[in-house]
Amino acid sequence: MHQPPTTFPVDGAAIGTRRMQAGMSVRQLASQVGCTPNYLRKIERGTRQHMGPAYYIRLRTALQAADSDLLAE
Repeated sequence: MHQPPTTFPVDGAAIGTRRMQAGMSVRQLASQVGCTPNYLRKIERGTRQHMGPAYYIRLRTALQAADSDLLAE
């Protein structure tokens, strides 16, 4: 039986780049994702390298990005 991943390994630099291309501040994106700006800053800096499914899916939707754009290799 296939189970969804418990966390997603994300590329913080790519997320920061996509956010800036979308013209969003950290605070704006965090609001859409439902996380704190501090959490998102840690993701972008690489201090945190994994996101839970709910946050990741909302992030991907807010940035209108594909998995290949946001996931770490």
